[in-house]
Amino acid sequence: MAAGADGDTAAAAVVVFDFDRTIIEWDSDDWVITKLGASDAFRRLHPTMRWNPLMDRMMAELHAQGRSADDIRDCLKSAPLDAHILSAITTASALGCDLRVVSDANAFFIETVLEHHGVLGCFSEISTNPARVDGDGRLRISPFHDPDSSPHGCSLCPENMCKGIIQMKRDMDNRNLAWSPGKIIERIQATANGKRHFIYIGDGRGDYCPSLKLGEGDYVMPKENYPLWNLISSNTQLLKAEVHPWNNGEELERTLLKLVNKLISPPAQASQFECKCDMSNPVSTEVGRNQALRVPH
Repeated sequence: MAAGADGDTAAAAVVVFDFDRTIIEWDSDDWVITKLGASDAFRRLHPTMRWNPLMDRMMAELHAQGRSADDIRDCLKSAPLDAHILSAITTASALGCDLRVVSDANAFFIETVLEHHGVLGCFSEISTNPARVDGDGRLRISPFHDPDSSPHGCSLCPENMCKGIIQMKRDMDNRNLAWSPGKIIERIQATANGKRHFIYIGDGRGDYCPSLKLGEGDYVMPKENYPLWNLISSNTQLLKAEVHPWNNGEELERTLLKLVNKLISPPAQASQFECKCDMSNPVSTEVGRNQALRVPH
């Protein structure tokens, strides 16, 4: 792939994808809870718990029922993924774009789905809620940002994750455990030094804040009739980026590739590039808190 690491200005564009109801049409939390039989426990506990602790508790419920991490993987693998979305990912990667995931799902779910469909290696980085399989074989899910220790202070975003403002990041290149200041959208923008255009694709309320961080020459692709689209439509003057809505996988692919080709100068063809969606060394799910995952190639 022509780009990936922070600071590499060879990319035609930085394409940032949300995950739930964007890369996938479905919601990954709902899919696992429903398919593996934890809906009753979810309905009982939902009114009393915040979302991230609730999802961790749901994984405990599944573990108590005898469901293993492999059962959860198989459940996620059984879910459909639109062929147009896969084509959009592989083609944008082949054209030299730097692809990222910024999502309020979790690392285990995202990596499982992308690896199963052969596109995990197309992404240079995944920023999401950490997940790991503990010594008892139970899947544990943690918040990207601990709302109790240091609230992020953004009123637009859920308390566990702001996709736009300062967060924390662990250096995955050297696998060291030293924490250093980092950002999500603003950090990615800073490493581009103003030399790359951004395309942000999402659907939810949490995608509004990062959309506001984009500037002229950037693009936002909101899913029509979902919260992001509704928020943008309520006051279009607040966004500097150009807005290109979509409804389904076919429209997402067509719109994304039209924008990518517009940004490529001189025009390039996908056949000129090798799409290195390398699955030989997928990123580990044994990850820590407040972490943007670097996907090795």
